[in-house]
Amino acid sequence: MEHTASVLGRIPKGKRPRDVNALLAKLESYLTPEQVGQVYAAYEFGADVHEGQRRLSGEPFISHPVAVASLLADLHLDAPTITAAILHDVIEDTPTAKEQLAEQFGREVAALVDGVSKLDRVQFRSRAEAQAESFRKMLLAMADDIRVIMVKLADRTHNMRTLGSVPPAKSRRIARETLDIYAPIANRLGINSMRLELEELGFKALYPYRHRVLERALRRSRGNQRQFMRRIQDRLEKALRKAAIQAEVQGREKHLYSIYRKMQQKGRSLNEIVDVFGLRIVVNSADTCYRVLGIVHSHYRPMPGRFKDYIAIPRINGYQSLHTTLFGPNGLPLEVQIRTEDMDRIAESGIAAHWQYKTGDALGAAPQARAHEWLKGLIDMQGNSEEFLESVKIDLFPDKVYVFTPTGEIRRLPRGATALDFAYSVHTDVGNRCVAAKVDRRLVPLRTQLVTGQSVEILTARGAKPNPAWINFVVTAKARAAIRNYLKNLQRGEARELGRRLLDQALGEFSMSVRKVGRRKLKALTDELALADADELFEKIGLGERLAPLVARRLVAGGDEAEPGRQVEPLSIAGTEGMVVTYARCCFPVPDDPIMGYLSAGRGVVIHRNDCGNLAEYRKQPEKWVAVDWKHKVARRFSVEIRVEVINRLGVLAEVAANIAESNTNIEHVSVVERDGDTSTLIFQLQVSDRRHLEELLNRIRALPDAYKATRSCA
Repeated sequence: MEHTASVLGRIPKGKRPRDVNALLAKLESYLTPEQVGQVYAAYEFGADVHEGQRRLSGEPFISHPVAVASLLADLHLDAPTITAAILHDVIEDTPTAKEQLAEQFGREVAALVDGVSKLDRVQFRSRAEAQAESFRKMLLAMADDIRVIMVKLADRTHNMRTLGSVPPAKSRRIARETLDIYAPIANRLGINSMRLELEELGFKALYPYRHRVLERALRRSRGNQRQFMRRIQDRLEKALRKAAIQAEVQGREKHLYSIYRKMQQKGRSLNEIVDVFGLRIVVNSADTCYRVLGIVHSHYRPMPGRFKDYIAIPRINGYQSLHTTLFGPNGLPLEVQIRTEDMDRIAESGIAAHWQYKTGDALGAAPQARAHEWLKGLIDMQGNSEEFLESVKIDLFPDKVYVFTPTGEIRRLPRGATALDFAYSVHTDVGNRCVAAKVDRRLVPLRTQLVTGQSVEILTARGAKPNPAWINFVVTAKARAAIRNYLKNLQRGEARELGRRLLDQALGEFSMSVRKVGRRKLKALTDELALADADELFEKIGLGERLAPLVARRLVAGGDEAEPGRQVEPLSIAGTEGMVVTYARCCFPVPDDPIMGYLSAGRGVVIHRNDCGNLAEYRKQPEKWVAVDWKHKVARRFSVEIRVEVINRLGVLAEVAANIAESNTNIEHVSVVERDGDTSTLIFQLQVSDRRHLEELLNRIRALPDAYKATRSCA
C-alpha cells in the first residue's frame, strides 16, 4: 500500500492543479506527511479512473471530488474521510469495485465510499422510491460511521454551488431535496456553517424571485440598522471592559432563508421579524455567560418571554448558548446570543468538532453522542423506503419541546408531541404497553400534546397492546415506526387465519379441506410459487394477493372435479377479524344485511351489501367474490349512514341528535345539506349493532314532528 509522503514527489508542485495544491496546503496544517501522501495517492487514482469525464460545466470531473475534500479539510476531518471524499464517485461512475478500493486504500475508506454511493444497480418502481432507498442506505451507513454523511453533505454543498450548469427542472428538484433533507440533516448534526450555505443556495435556486425581492428589501433596511448596531456594540463593549470581562462582541445578520421561513410560518412581514440583526458575545466560561447576561439586561430592557437558556438545556444537536431579545434604541428589537468559545465552535461545526479538536472533553463529545443516538434509532424503523423517508423528515423538523421524566431527566421531543410519543421515546416496550399518562401528576389522555416544562409519567400494563388509532396522532418517527411494525405483524397473523378459512371454503367445492389436502401437496405448491411456507401462502390469500379458488384448483389438480350444483359454505363474518376484513364505506353493511365479500389486494376481504350500487362493476371479476354470511351473534357495532329530511327551523338538528343519543346510538359524523328555504337534509354517520337496531332508530326519528322522512343511505 503506497500511503507515504514520497508520493508527493512524483509531480513537481508547480505542475499540480491549483485546487489540489490548495487542498494539500490545508491538510498539511493538521495531518501528518504520511496522511497527506495517502490523500494525494487517492487524487492520482481518482484522476486516472475519471479521465475523460466532464461535469455539465465543462470542467474535468475530478475537480468536483477535490472541491468536496477541500470543504471537509476546512472542518479538519481525518485522513480516511478526506480520502473517501476524493474517491466518493468512483464506484458509481467508473468500473472500479469496492474490493479494489479496499485493497489499495484500506477497508475503512472503501466502506465510507460505498456508504456514499447511490443505489444505481437496483430497479425501482419510481424515481421517488429510488431517491428514498438511496437516502435510506446512506442513513443506515451513517449509523455505522457518521463520516458518511459528512462526505455526502460536502458533496451536496459543492453541487449546489455549481447548480447553474444544471437544467432548470432538475435544478429545482435538487434544490427542493436540499431544503427538505440535507440542510435539516446538517442542522440536526449541528454543522451550522454548512446548513446556512445549503439553505441559502437552495432558497435561491428554488425561489429565485422571492430571494431577489427579500434580498433587495433587506439591503434597503441595512443602512439605518447598522448605525444602531454599531452604537449598541460600542456601549456593550465599554460595559464589559468596565466589568473586567474579556469578551468578543460580533454583529450578526440572520440569513435570508431563515427570515423567509419565519415570515411564512408566522404570516409576518419583514418589518415584523424581530431578530434580523443581532449581536453575539463570546466569552471564556459558562459562568461568565450568565454575568454578561446581567450586564446586557442592565443596559437594555429585555422583551418578556424572549429569553432562552440553551446552556442548561442544550438543543438536540448539542447547540448551547443564551438567547435574549432586547428593546434597543427607538424600540428596535435586538437579539443577543451569549456563549463560550467552545460553544461557538460546536455551534458552527457540530459533530465535526469531534475531529477538529480531539480534547476528550465532554462538550466536544456531546454532539457526536447525540448524533449516534439519533442514528441508532433509524435502524429500528421498518417499512418501505418512502415510509422511512417520511419518518426521517418528521424527525428532522423537531422544533423542540423539553419535558421531564419523574426522576428529573430531560427529554427532547418535537413540537406537537403527545404523551404517547413520550412513552415511545423512553422505550418501545413502554409505548407498546402504555395504558395511561400523568402530566404534572394529573391523568390525561394519551393524545394530549405536551408543552415545555411539564413532568410526564407513563402507566403501563403487562397485557396491554398498541391501538391502531394511535398512528393518527403520534408525531415522532420512533412512535410511528413502532406502531406500524406492531400493526404489520398483527395484520400478518390475521391474514394467515383468514387465508386458511378462505382456502378451506374454496376447497369445499371439491369436497376437500386444507387438512385433507395434506402437507406434502401444500409444500409442493409453495415451492412452485416460490413462497417460504404454507403460512405465507395463507397470508397472501388473506390479503387478497392470491385468489383462494385458483389456489384450490391447483391443489386438487388431477383429482376429483367439483360436484355438480354443490353449494359452497359461506364464510362466517363475526366482526372481530381485525384489519383483514373491512366494511365498504359506499354501502355501510351491518349484521342481518345480505352481503358479499370482494377480495382486494393488500386489504383482504371487503364486505358489501348485496344491493350496493358498486356491485355491477365488481361482478365483472367473479373469481374475486367470496360467499359470506353473518355469524349468529356479532358482538360489535358497525358504521351506517342515514339521511333525515327535516323542516328547516332553528334547533331541529339538536332535536334529532338528542333523539338518536337517547337510543344509545353513537354519532360519528353529521353534515347538513340545505335543499331550499323550507327543508334541509341531515346526513348522520352512526354506529349500530345490527339491522334491527337501525330500523328501530329510523322509526324513532320518523316519529319526530319536524322529520318527515328518514332513510338509510344507498351507494
